[in-house]
Amino acid sequence: MRFAHTSITVRNMEESLRFYTQVLGLEFERRRPIPENHAEIAFVRDPESGVRIELTHWEGKDLFEAGEQLDHFAFETPDLDGFLARARTLGVKVAKEPFQLQGGSGRLAFILDPNEVWIELLERAPAGR
Repeated sequence: MRFAHTSITVRNMEESLRFYTQVLGLEFERRRPIPENHAEIAFVRDPESGVRIELTHWEGKDLFEAGEQLDHFAFETPDLDGFLARARTLGVKVAKEPFQLQGGSGRLAFILDPNEVWIELLERAPAGR
């Protein structure tokens, strides 16, 4: 058995596709309507790991509580400060500025996608530190 994908509910498919491809650098795979469910789905994929996210937009579903559709995704980056600087120029909201957990060696921060899904950004400490 292998992990296939994670699905999240999105408010706006276009805005969400722009975020996941332009901000996070995931690759667009495919998009299609699901008429029997009154929904539309799109898949984006991490080119390094192959991990996929399914974005689901439900026709007529515009209201949901922030965070009820997912806790968070986690992405690793070698340059947390550089990533955040670039993300800010694209209008991304930073929910938690970079910090280090007690006893941890790397740093992390959190940003929000257009649906207020939390995205954890991890910067591992250099080897030997």
